[in-house]
Amino acid sequence: MSMDSNSNALPSAPHAQAVSALNGTTSEGVGDAPATPSRSPGATRKLSNGTPSRAKRTGSTKAVKAARAKQGTRGNPLPALPTAARFQLLDRDQSILSFGERVLDWARRPDVPLLERVRYVCIVSSNLDEFFEVRAAAHMSAQLSGDKKGAYTDASFAALAERTHALVDEQYRIYNQELLPALEKRGIKVLSHSERNANQRRWVREYFLREVQPLLVPVGLDPAHPFPQVANKTLTFIVRLTGRDAFGRENEVAIVKVPRFLPRFLQIPAPRGSKQQHFVSISSLIRTHLVDLFPGRQVTEFSQFRVTRHSDLAVDEDEVKNLRTALRKGLQHRHYGQAVRLEVSAGCSDFLSDFLLQQFGLPLPALYRVPGPVNLVRLNQLIDLVDAPSMRFEHHAAGWPVQLTPGQSFFERLQQGDVLIHQPYEAFDAVLAFLREAVEDPNVLAIKQTIYRTGARSELMDLLREAVRRGKEVTAVVELKARFDEEANINYAERLESVGAQVVYGVVGLKTHAKMMLITRREQGRLVRYAHLSTGNYNPGTARLYTDVSHLTADETLTADVEHLFLHLASQNRLPRLNKALTAPFHLHKAMLERMEAAARAALAGQRARIVLKMNALTDEVLVRALAHASQCGVQVDVIVRGACILPPGLPGVSENIRIRSVIGRFLEHSRVFHFQIGDEDQLWLSSADWMNRNMLRRVELAWPVTDPHLKQRVIHECLDMYLADTRDAWLLQSDGSYQRVVPDSVTKGKGKGKPAAGVAAQATLMTRYGRKG
Repeated sequence: MSMDSNSNALPSAPHAQAVSALNGTTSEGVGDAPATPSRSPGATRKLSNGTPSRAKRTGSTKAVKAARAKQGTRGNPLPALPTAARFQLLDRDQSILSFGERVLDWARRPDVPLLERVRYVCIVSSNLDEFFEVRAAAHMSAQLSGDKKGAYTDASFAALAERTHALVDEQYRIYNQELLPALEKRGIKVLSHSERNANQRRWVREYFLREVQPLLVPVGLDPAHPFPQVANKTLTFIVRLTGRDAFGRENEVAIVKVPRFLPRFLQIPAPRGSKQQHFVSISSLIRTHLVDLFPGRQVTEFSQFRVTRHSDLAVDEDEVKNLRTALRKGLQHRHYGQAVRLEVSAGCSDFLSDFLLQQFGLPLPALYRVPGPVNLVRLNQLIDLVDAPSMRFEHHAAGWPVQLTPGQSFFERLQQGDVLIHQPYEAFDAVLAFLREAVEDPNVLAIKQTIYRTGARSELMDLLREAVRRGKEVTAVVELKARFDEEANINYAERLESVGAQVVYGVVGLKTHAKMMLITRREQGRLVRYAHLSTGNYNPGTARLYTDVSHLTADETLTADVEHLFLHLASQNRLPRLNKALTAPFHLHKAMLERMEAAARAALAGQRARIVLKMNALTDEVLVRALAHASQCGVQVDVIVRGACILPPGLPGVSENIRIRSVIGRFLEHSRVFHFQIGDEDQLWLSSADWMNRNMLRRVELAWPVTDPHLKQRVIHECLDMYLADTRDAWLLQSDGSYQRVVPDSVTKGKGKGKPAAGVAAQATLMTRYGRKG
């Protein structure tokens, strides 16, 4: 049954909101204003109880009970429950930072291999970098202008600064007090100058003179040499000098930029037979030899520093004639946006830090004094240099998808029924094999593909180019505005065009985020379509690290819907009514609201009403308030949301039938699954979209039903039920915005006292189930 609207014209935001009885302002996408008013989530802490069982429908409020008594026909409006529209939402930015705290917990866990614990410190730093690059500028501007009202204020800036400082302090505490001592016990040490012996100092100096000094250009600051442009996130030194320069001037401050291509860690050769692994950081190496850069002068103070800048690329698509050209120009300026954060060494003097704050126009709370490298992300290089397999995760060899037989034709297999691939437990290589067979099959006439993030040196792109060379019609919908992948996608678009592929860039004003491939094949005198749909990107690298669901199908109705969507993206013609799939920005938002309203009606009528959702983020205010309304009507709601969430669960009379959990594991949770049990109906949807305003109203997204009973049950079990039963990697969101760690019942009942709880982990179970044996 189609849930599409009759009109497929692009809806305005007010129209999209009006489809629900619960109107409200939409929440933000990345870079937009957070929903307000808001609660600030508290600190992450552990919870000493087990996984909550599926609660019985409670009928929690008098309003609900009265509504049940008065419930009329399906066409009547739902009773107004006054608390649904007015309760306070959680703050999105605070929720993003809370996600960072949960990730950092993996760096503390003794059951995690040591080098992987270091890697989680890197991941948190990378996430924080992106947070500042995308989310912080508006708060910073509000602080500088003293704004007291609106989505961004000086108070919102202060709250974020307090939270991020605490997170950074904990990062470095773990790094310095837990991880470095543990590495040293295993013979792995990053040596400071004072810890290096004579031979090591000699090696370091020779390396500096040979490989580093020729690439450094110290700049003394004076009226003819003003403070230089410092690019986003580059390692730089600031130096205070005494004495006079070659022209007799006392310019006391100098800047030394460190090229990005220099390795951030180097392994110092060890004596023959030694099992010790010693390293030197590039910052320590340069710091030791700063005096060599300023002959005849004395270095009295110095500090490494790194400035983070706003980097969200904005292009007015209505004004530009060529989007690709405009984006290329914008990329040239991305590294020099508004400064939002300054990191310096913990021992940096007030003179130098104040000087830098003034140069970058930053307030004091934007200053981060760190006891270690200013860029912990670069610790990934150290991890890669260390030779210690036992300190890493055991290699996970993804198994060949259980529904596929190696060597069997994909086209023959799909004529027998649909196939699901649960990544990374099952190999993404099967998706590439599907495309490879299509490229090599002379009966395949056309291939259509969306491209959002495919990674560097993409085999998929090579296959599409080969398909063109073999005479097939290839259409690629390339999203040029995929954040931080713009340049790669521009290059891919040009490479495809160079061999004759038809390349389009989607719809002006919308990002094409839907993940789909369509193959048209001639079989027995007729054209047959095959499709691959996915919750994640066509990136072999992230496919080994992200959890996603791929769906291969020859279903005539569903593949026809995919064909219509591709034609819509290429031609800009009106999208016809779809029979199975749902698309944003046309139908998906409205359809989800309709499902929640139907569940609310069922609950009020005493029928089965349950919603289980899995996604990366839940920040669309209209959908959030609709979930709260459904809860008040008695619908049982479970949400598995990895990151940002603005819905406070468990509020009496508001959201007490809602439970929200976050699972942080070895792999990044990325699949989107929506399950609605309403009366006799049982609908399961897979989607490329999170429940965010940007996904619902400002992106081209796809959701599609899983109707095969066996595949449907598999998705419910592996993507929902197992995660709701997870007692090792799961956290429960509290109504105040804090997260509490779930621990097994054996701990709460006193069993296994004094020992870390093993618990049940969904990811570990699935790795064991599908991993390649031998």
